[in-house]
Amino acid sequence: QVQLVESGGGLVQAGGSLRLSCAASGSIFSINAMGWYRQAPGKERELVAAITSGGSANYADSVKGRFTISRDNAKNTVYLQMISLKPEDTDVYYCNANIRPISASYYRAYWGQGTQVTVSS
Repeated sequence: QVQLVESGGGLVQAGGSLRLSCAASGSIFSINAMGWYRQAPGKERELVAAITSGGSANYADSVKGRFTISRDNAKNTVYLQMISLKPEDTDVYYCNANIRPISASYYRAYWGQGTQVTVSS
């Protein structure tokens, strides 16, 4: 059984900072790419940032220069450091990881439960 557990969301004023964490646990053989998505009510889930197992990252244009994704492979954890937050960053943020479980010979996508980020103006 594999699961992703997120933490670090909350309420912050515009211009403030938050750091999200997502830890993968369970019967994991290996983890490929990890990333963060966000979704507002009634809208599609969109990619915020992703990072490969080797550390190469890519970002949505709307967060470039403000958000930084990183990972600790020894801890199976991915982070999202967010600075200069704007009200339009308010969303539920979801962690995603491509994981090969010990019991399988293929990778599949896993999702966290979501964490609310609210930026007040």
